[in-house]
Order: sequence, then structure tokens, then C-alpha cells
Amino acid sequence: MKCPYCGYTDSKVVDSRPTDEGSTIRRRRECIDCKGRFTTYERIEETPIMVIKKDGNRQSFDRNKVLNGIIKSCEKRPVSIDDIEAAVDRIEKTIQNSMKKEITSTEIGEMVMRELKDLDEVSYVRFASVYRQFKDIKSFFNELEDIMKAKN
Repeated sequence: MKCPYCGYTDSKVVDSRPTDEGSTIRRRRECIDCKGRFTTYERIEETPIMVIKKDGNRQSFDRNKVLNGIIKSCEKRPVSIDDIEAAVDRIEKTIQNSMKKEITSTEIGEMVMRELKDLDEVSYVRFASVYRQFKDIKSFFNELEDIMKAKN
């Protein structure tokens, strides 16, 4: 680490402490050459994940969009907000752990559908009807049949 006083490139760490609930480490350093003390902060470098939309546009992944979509699907259903947030956490963790810098909105939609299928079947069908853009009652009925077959 370069000293801000003399520019010397070697220093020693005098003290380290976690800050921001452990997401950052504050380090007090001392320059080996001029003995000047200074503070540095170390944090994990988070690469933003880009979502490729169906029309080809790209935007940053937004956890709140996933959360709001699931909440909308679960409206007036016996699904707790804790269960919804846990599902969103699992989706976000899966995306982060994939090590991809880009993900399609289709992949995210499929993850949401898997989570909703386990949470509440009615919420799943609600989400699927919007997400899959059913053209007619037959395609909607086919989705319901698939759920019934999987249940039996």
C-alpha cells in the first residue's frame, strides 16, 4: 500500500477491525519509511450481474424486482413474507454462485417458477400465467395438468 505522505510502497498493519456488519475491514497502517499512519478499507469486490431481457436490452440485476414479482403472485395467499424472502435469497445466491456476469431474464423466471411451485401452487399458476403469456385457455389448462401429474 502506497503511503499518502511520502509515497513509499511498503507499510505494516498496526490494527484491523471489521466495520459495516463485517462486510468491510478497516486497517490502520504505518509507513515503514516515514512512520506516518493512515487508514485503508478492504471490502469484497462485487461484480454487478447484468440481466439480458427478452428484447436484448441489458440492466443490472435487481433483487427487489424478483421480490415484488413473487409478492404479487402470492397476494391473498397463505405465504409468509419470511418464506418469500427466503425464496428470493435462494434465487439471488444461485445467481451469485453461478459466477456468470450475465444471466437471461428467462433463467431468472424459471428459478422463480421452481421456488413458487414449492411455496404455493396457486401463486405458481398466477406467476406462470403472466410469465409464460398463455395465449388461450388450452395452454393454461396444459400447465395445470402438468402440476397435477407432478403431484401424483
